[in-house]
Amino acid sequence: MSQMESVNPATGEVLERYETLSDQELEERLGRAEAAFSSYRLTSFDERAAWLREAAAVLDDDRRRWAELMTREMGKPLAAAMAEAEKCAWVCRYYAENGEAFLADDPVDAAAERSWIAYQPLGPVLAVMPWNFPFWQLFRFAAPALMAGNVALLKHASNVPACALAIEEVFRRAGFPEHVFQSLLIGSGAVEGIIQDPRVRAATLTGSEGAGAAVGSVAGRSLKKTVLELGGSDPFVVMPSADLDRAVATAVEARHINNGQSCIAAKRFIVHQAVAERFIDGFVARTEALVVGDPMAEDTDVGPLATESIRDELAVQVERSVADGARLRTGGTVPDRPGWFYTPTVLTDLPDGSAAAREETFGPVAAILVVGSLDEAIERANDTPFGLGASVWTADAAEADRLVAEIDAGCLAVNRMVASDPRLPFGGVKRSGYGRELARYGMLEFVNIKSVAAGGIPF
Repeated sequence: MSQMESVNPATGEVLERYETLSDQELEERLGRAEAAFSSYRLTSFDERAAWLREAAAVLDDDRRRWAELMTREMGKPLAAAMAEAEKCAWVCRYYAENGEAFLADDPVDAAAERSWIAYQPLGPVLAVMPWNFPFWQLFRFAAPALMAGNVALLKHASNVPACALAIEEVFRRAGFPEHVFQSLLIGSGAVEGIIQDPRVRAATLTGSEGAGAAVGSVAGRSLKKTVLELGGSDPFVVMPSADLDRAVATAVEARHINNGQSCIAAKRFIVHQAVAERFIDGFVARTEALVVGDPMAEDTDVGPLATESIRDELAVQVERSVADGARLRTGGTVPDRPGWFYTPTVLTDLPDGSAAAREETFGPVAAILVVGSLDEAIERANDTPFGLGASVWTADAAEADRLVAEIDAGCLAVNRMVASDPRLPFGGVKRSGYGRELARYGMLEFVNIKSVAAGGIPF
């Protein structure tokens, strides 16, 4: 039987090893999910809401424990991990409060005596989740899915098995019926068979392009619904009228959130030439002031990358960009210390097509691109295969209107940082995936939208 390792990225120390499920054990888990759905789908909205509220209480009451677990296992600063646990509690309460209204029958004026649209659960849904927000990515799927009456199967990233089991504990302690939520400690090779299994009705994935393409193609062959939230190379556009001090401060925060390992972290800073010199100077100064160190320490701004391979890949992207002619303003080194750290890095003068100008850099590396006009800013913002988020900075209403209308992104923030919010749908376009999470739109992704036309029955 194979094992998964929980490794502390700040030290490289193996924290614990976990046995993965055998084929027989996985088969039993799928059977349990199917059986659980047959009764759970008949529970009331009030019951589901009560369980979600209790899950929120479990998250809040033990938030330091969950935060320390996230920090030990994937390296995010402890303060960020605490905020993540609190946000998970928020999304549970949000759907507890709003889920019934989101799924209420919609009456329709049609030919039948009475017609309406009903929203009913699909069944067991497989969630293939990443390591970078090990609690939030799962809860933003699970809260609406469970409130809708589905059951959930989690295939978490192989480097966060302790988080996967802890999430299962949260739902168990909250009182959800047995097997309504299950964490499956399995390798990626088992995913295809689970999606193909007739007991599993749909799948959602947050992760890389390659993983999304693999899951989407298998689900397509099996005629099953998917939602894919993939990578991003998010632009952060700064025009001359912007509040430059706020823009610089927010830009540095937006690039380094979660140690730079976020799909919606700002990655390409597209700055008008009229303010470029001031922006670059301020950005470099603030970047050099960031504290890189032990993610458990309260004053740490940037911790380690989650794995050694991620750190090494990022270093190669920087080396390739510099070799192509980019100017290294600060950083660009691997510190001589234990763990998988990388110094916060700023690149300017990037040639078209260079790695940092077009690829997703998953770590503390910022690419600053200077443009001469609004048209060029929009062109550069869209010069990427991705389309997840974008942040634009201007005090000019006409400029803002054009940026909102013409930038290809699923999420756009004006004079603020891109961030997910339970009240707003979240997802991307182009190679950033399809479908939506959060808000009512995310809840409707995994329900049967059933049209009912009735006559002769006294409903």
